[in-house]
Amino acid sequence: DEPTTGLHFADVQKLLEVLQALVDAGSTMVIIEHNLDVIKQADYIIDLGPEGGERGGTVVACGTPEEVAQVEASHTGRFLRKVLPDAGTATATTTAAAAAT
Repeated sequence: DEPTTGLHFADVQKLLEVLQALVDAGSTMVIIEHNLDVIKQADYIIDLGPEGGERGGTVVACGTPEEVAQVEASHTGRFLRKVLPDAGTATATTTAAAAAT
């Protein structure tokens, strides 16, 4: 849960290297995070929202970072569009309706 809280940028990079090494060794990682440097490295994102607390808890988008970036209802997607070089080329098929099926 939020493993980057309080970390310096260099430490976030080191954390990403450790997490990737665990994945490369066959581990599955489930991470709750708001740091875009971590989110954009994910193989798969489940974006809950649309807000927090009582106004959250619904699957807004799910898919690769590029797919989530194409979901207009996703706040995470909006920020991913700014940091992903090829976010404009993914096909957006990952809305909450698609996730429910």
